[in-house]
Amino acid sequence: MNKYVERLYNGLVKENPTLILMLGMCPTLAVSTRAMNGIGMGLSTTAVLILSNVVISLLRKVIPDEVRLPAYIVVVASLVTVTELLIEAYLPSLYAALGIYIPLIVVNCIILGRAEAYANKHTPGLSFMDGLGMGLGFTIALTLAGLFREVLGNGTAFGIQVLPASVEPIAIFIQPPGAFLVIAAIIAVQNAIGIKTRQRKLVEGGCSGVCATCSAQCGMNEEVSAK
Repeated sequence: MNKYVERLYNGLVKENPTLILMLGMCPTLAVSTRAMNGIGMGLSTTAVLILSNVVISLLRKVIPDEVRLPAYIVVVASLVTVTELLIEAYLPSLYAALGIYIPLIVVNCIILGRAEAYANKHTPGLSFMDGLGMGLGFTIALTLAGLFREVLGNGTAFGIQVLPASVEPIAIFIQPPGAFLVIAAIIAVQNAIGIKTRQRKLVEGGCSGVCATCSAQCGMNEEVSAK
């Protein structure tokens, strides 16, 4: 797989920041009451993540190691301020819905984590794709959570009524406990699919699934090799 495509795939699936790495849970739980809120927060974070990754990658040989974290925060804070002003000017309804969580993007552990773990060590091109993959993975997770919570808690999807008026919405899903329930359910389904996939690969690779037998066989092979 092309290394640029691999960075995109990792962020979306293998290293999804919310569903796999469990990062950025504060905005995930707080703003995912509606699908549109999830998209807005996700895309805002994606824009900051891409730009911060590229800028930090370009400056990685200039920033001294002793001050790299403060430097990251200055870069991210500048980008978040610009993003916040643009949202306030052109998307006032989204700005009102997200509120304090827009400036808090500065301390989002996904952004600082990718700056330290990836952008600081790789080229701008790869850092761009890493930020894009991680940002889109975050956006998808927020949108899924927001969609489920909105349908179950309000009976709407993207603001459109989808459940009959006779169906009583489950109010808990638009409250904080509902966020934990929905995220847990999504992760459980994902893990179940992943476990089946791993089991299939093991069987295709010759694994019987009986660990005791496998261990015994490995021991016998080691004894033969020693002789």
